[in-house]
Amino acid sequence: MSKSVAAKVAEVLNAFLPGDTRLTLTEICRRAGLPLTTGHRLVGQLTSTGMLERLPEGSYRIGARLWRIGVQAAEPRELRELALPYLAELYTATRDNVQLAVLRADRVLCVERLRGPTSVPVVSRVGGELPLHATGVGKVLLAFADPETAERVLAGPLAAHTPHTVTDPDRLRAELTEIRRTGLAHTQEEMTLGACSSAAPVRGRDDRVVAALSVTAWRHGADLRRLDPAVLEASRDLSRDLAAAWEGLVQAAFH
Repeated sequence: MSKSVAAKVAEVLNAFLPGDTRLTLTEICRRAGLPLTTGHRLVGQLTSTGMLERLPEGSYRIGARLWRIGVQAAEPRELRELALPYLAELYTATRDNVQLAVLRADRVLCVERLRGPTSVPVVSRVGGELPLHATGVGKVLLAFADPETAERVLAGPLAAHTPHTVTDPDRLRAELTEIRRTGLAHTQEEMTLGACSSAAPVRGRDDRVVAALSVTAWRHGADLRRLDPAVLEASRDLSRDLAAAWEGLVQAAFH
């Protein structure tokens, strides 16, 4: 059975994986499994409508129109808007990378990130995805995920993003138990060399963890014990307001 035009368009857009900023026509067609002539036609149509943008050297990236549509999605937008004052306060207190994330399809979805000129460079970006097992926010989300999700992720593969990434399932299970006990997750150079992080859960009124927030700092210049109180305070304050103002939205969007 031949694919519909809508299915082919979806495959072209899905060719842009998390972290991809630009792709050539050949790369798009290869990932989408489309003949070059078909891909050229569809990419041209998507470019003419603003869904894709053609760069001067001939490659393509996600267009402004598609980005505007994406940011209108209710799921992360309302949480992000409520969280921004707390993220700003946390950044002011630490001057380090601050991140808000949710669980999506066994991955971390970054909803918002604040950083300054001296913050440690990190790979996260708004709308981008990260692994659960190698990030502070990911470990929080994994610790409080349903058992099926947790076991599926722990069954692997657990990629080693640096020499310090925890890839042993038993060791990771022990970490998750400790995170559930303390309400805090820590990483040391597991996703980015030179970086460490402190992360805490964000809860709804029913005490369900719906998100996680973190601070990521230079490993050799940061004291996680200094970061922990600020992270915990921000997560608790946001949880309180989330439960009071957005319980109905969160249950509809994140359950």
